[in-house]
Amino acid sequence: MAWRCSADSNEGLVDNLRDASIISNQRVIDAMKAVDRGDFASRYAYEDRPQSIGYGATISAPHMHGYALNKLEPYLKPGMKVLDVGSGSGYLCACFAEMVGPTGAAIGIEHIPELVDSSVRNISKSHSQWITNGQIKMVKGDGRMGYEEEGPYDCIHVGAAAPILPQALINQLKAPGRLFIPVGTDSQHIMVYDKQQDGTLKQEKWMGVMYVPLTDADYQKSNIYK
Repeated sequence: MAWRCSADSNEGLVDNLRDASIISNQRVIDAMKAVDRGDFASRYAYEDRPQSIGYGATISAPHMHGYALNKLEPYLKPGMKVLDVGSGSGYLCACFAEMVGPTGAAIGIEHIPELVDSSVRNISKSHSQWITNGQIKMVKGDGRMGYEEEGPYDCIHVGAAAPILPQALINQLKAPGRLFIPVGTDSQHIMVYDKQQDGTLKQEKWMGVMYVPLTDADYQKSNIYK
């Protein structure tokens, strides 16, 4: 089970996620081993649970990152481009960058400027070259509107729950392309939207989850202590 995947090292955590069949793709396993979660979570980095990173934000539990990477892997081939909405700690952007390689790009958009700055510091602990060579770009902005400047994207990951599907993100997907997003308020599910070659959309209601809401920076900061 997911909550039994905790370990005392990054390699042990990833091995446990593999043994629990949460991750199965070898490229995902390799990426999660190449990016040490300890660079992104100040405490209990290898426990399989979400951790606060300040400003009302969290780094998701490792099993959720594993599920996302496994689901998006066909759209994270070398040379592809990915957008991470609500990039928070920067961890998932680093995994994306490892998978798309030096000819691809991982773009992270986060509306809390302090988190943008800390994510760059986190990534730079072990992979500063990804920042300097453009393999990763972290920007401040309202991720609900995507980041059109770098689009279109082979895939988009959203790390907070939207009440409804943000059309702007669909518009910024390539065809084919994939969007992984939690949708809902009281009841949330991971929704996987596949834009087909002809531009039509297929959707899969995948799994029940509980994420923080995808909202604006002022609302997020005002609710930190509520």
